[in-house]
Amino acid sequence: MAPLITHIYTADPSAHVFNGKLYIYPSHDRETDIQFNDNGDQYDMVDYHVFSLDTLHPSPGVVTDHGAVLRMEDIPWVSKQLWAPDAAYKDGKYYLYFPARDKEGIFRIGVAEGPSPHGPFVPDANAIPGSYSIDPACFVDDDNQAYLYFGGLWGGQLQCYAGNTETYNPSLQGPHERTGDQPSQGPRVAVLSSDMHSFASPPVELPILDPETNAPIAADDHDRRFFEAAWLHKARGRYYLSYSTGDTHFLCYATSSSPLGPFVYGGRILEPVLGWTTHHSIVEFEGRTYLFYHDCELSKGVDHLRSVKVKEIFYDDEGRILTTTAD
Repeated sequence: MAPLITHIYTADPSAHVFNGKLYIYPSHDRETDIQFNDNGDQYDMVDYHVFSLDTLHPSPGVVTDHGAVLRMEDIPWVSKQLWAPDAAYKDGKYYLYFPARDKEGIFRIGVAEGPSPHGPFVPDANAIPGSYSIDPACFVDDDNQAYLYFGGLWGGQLQCYAGNTETYNPSLQGPHERTGDQPSQGPRVAVLSSDMHSFASPPVELPILDPETNAPIAADDHDRRFFEAAWLHKARGRYYLSYSTGDTHFLCYATSSSPLGPFVYGGRILEPVLGWTTHHSIVEFEGRTYLFYHDCELSKGVDHLRSVKVKEIFYDDEGRILTTTAD
């Protein structure tokens, strides 16, 4: 599968259908001299572009780059690293959610509002109160209630927060996480307020349960435990929480009858691609279901220079997502 976008490097694609058109909200990779490290310092992004296209079948149509719709210098609370964003629509307005380091080097989540899917987006002066870590993903349910899913280990700092607390422990920065038979850390979810700019209640952890034992997946089970890149979509009356396992490079999913869980592990979606990890989204468009992801093929394996790709995926008769490879 060829990259969708080749004139700049893009990663972490969040795909949405607005007004019958497909929009992609990725992070924007750029060249840097910062050496690879597990804290993620080499991912030194400073702005967001929005892309759109009219069709994916039988082949992708022309991709339109709507330009940089939000820049780091426009956001008062940010110091660096505009990482993976997401977008949402509710009640006539569009929202762009994004993580970044604040002036103290701690990742928070911000929100910007705009009149159209490609902005212009105006950011709030401050991060969302009570927010932390990275990889926000906004899901607006059929009843118009919106939720924000987020969290990422290691460079994403989720391991610095114990339980459902906002207290940051700086001694746990870097590649630390729970070990052994301890329950692995799950992503966080917060119910969003009606105006989409704050949390209606404090974030809570979403444990991912083993289907055999009904216990949280163990911390040492790196093939199945959550690492980053939570994404929620709904299909066939079921909620699918998908995520990256990080250092083992799988995309996996779990299912629930509620957007607030509990979620039970369901299987893998994508086998490893070229690059340290991947970050994805799943969207229905033109009657088909598509997986958006990224790899480093275009940059010939340079980990921090990634490119967005897309492929169709399928469910079996019981609603399980069929495991696939990138080709």
